[in-house]
Amino acid sequence: QVQLVESGGGLVQSGGSLRLSCAASGFTFSIYVMNWYRQVPGKERELVATITSGGSTNYADSVKGRFTISRDNAKNTVYLQMNSLKPEDPAVYYCNARLNMLNYWGKGTLVTVSS
Repeated sequence: QVQLVESGGGLVQSGGSLRLSCAASGFTFSIYVMNWYRQVPGKERELVATITSGGSTNYADSVKGRFTISRDNAKNTVYLQMNSLKPEDPAVYYCNARLNMLNYWGKGTLVTVSS
């Protein structure tokens, strides 16, 4: 059974940091592209960061230089280090695993930023 379980969300002050984790199980984690998305009510889900099976990364312009995606294949876990959080960053953050036509989602973790 495929599972993606996000953790690490919460309330943080503007300018602060949070580290999100996504623990994966039920599939061969190391060969999947892993993504972090975020969504606010009334808006489409937005791709925030991507890490390939080889470790290449890509970021949305809005988070470049502030967020870092990484993965630990030994632990089947992907991380999102979020620094210098801004008032526009609050959202539900979702972990996503993708390989060709296979596409898995976690249930999300809520990030709230206070000004």
